[in-house]
Amino acid sequence: MNNLLQVLLSSFTQQSAVDATSKKTGVKGVSVLTILSYALPLIIKFMTKNASSQSGAQSLLGALTQHTNRSAMPEQIASADVNDGAAIMRHIFGASEENAVNEIAAKANVPAADVSNVLASIAPTLLSSISAAATAGSQAQANQKKGVDLSDGLDVSDLAAIFQSTQSSGGIGGLLGTLLGGKPQQSASAADDGTALLSSLLSLMK
Repeated sequence: MNNLLQVLLSSFTQQSAVDATSKKTGVKGVSVLTILSYALPLIIKFMTKNASSQSGAQSLLGALTQHTNRSAMPEQIASADVNDGAAIMRHIFGASEENAVNEIAAKANVPAADVSNVLASIAPTLLSSISAAATAGSQAQANQKKGVDLSDGLDVSDLAAIFQSTQSSGGIGGLLGTLLGGKPQQSASAADDGTALLSSLLSLMK
């Protein structure tokens, strides 16, 4: 996978995960799929914004350390605590939660209540998934010996190596921007695909 958002979209839109979410929420599978397709990029944007400060990143890392379930995704979704999930969503969206939910609902053409229900049901699993990606990236960073290998595309281990090599000089934005879109500054693409979020987390896990 080339980026964190792709990893999450690929995982949560698998039929087994969609079926588990539909069964838990009562929302039709096609609506679940549409909701998640619009919601996950928006969630990554908000999480990236929250993690842009040291305190926000530390808070996010703390939440991730509390969500480390590594069982199969359908099982995680089926057993998810929706109250915990609702609290997670409130924390991610903050004062913009109602606007975010309404935006997703309008794009997906579903009731806002369905959006809230779906997000609360998948939120704990979402944090566990990001936690797993960050842990894998941190391990890859620790084991990285030969630098970045883009022969198989940009992946989590490459991002870890890039971050490690540019952290001291502050060059992460420029280098990632070049790799992801040929732009010298960190652009919306970094927030969209989760690289900025993953970089913030990796900096705390060293």
